[in-house]
Amino acid sequence: MASLLTTSTFSYSPVNSGPRGLRKSRNSSISIQGHCVKAMKSLEELYNVKVERKVSPEKLAQLGVSKWSVWKTGKSKFPWDWQVDQLVYIEEGEVRVVPEGSKRFMQFVAGDLIRYPKWFEADLWFNGPYQERYSFRAYGDDN
Repeated sequence: MASLLTTSTFSYSPVNSGPRGLRKSRNSSISIQGHCVKAMKSLEELYNVKVERKVSPEKLAQLGVSKWSVWKTGKSKFPWDWQVDQLVYIEEGEVRVVPEGSKRFMQFVAGDLIRYPKWFEADLWFNGPYQERYSFRAYGDDN
């Protein structure tokens, strides 16, 4: 299963294509058959959510994840807002994170380490058993 699913959105604008129908335009988008395809930023970039996939046991030990608080839930959905930066390591299950006002979502699964920024607001969707370890982070703490 893919660890991140988002709905891709593209904008199209006509441009003159080269002899093969493919060329790069000045603004670093790609032109295919006379249409300029420009990908949007990922939700992680837009909302400053940082994710590291398949985190190594060494990194988990370095961060002290085994000493973090544990939170569990079952199949559920609820709104959430982060009052401080929070580092989350998913031990079991998956979560779909829909930022407030967005129709797109981020999906995180067991083995992912996510840093949610202060003041981020989203709906969280859990399809089944879920368990995470979490730690609140101070501003400027890069771990």
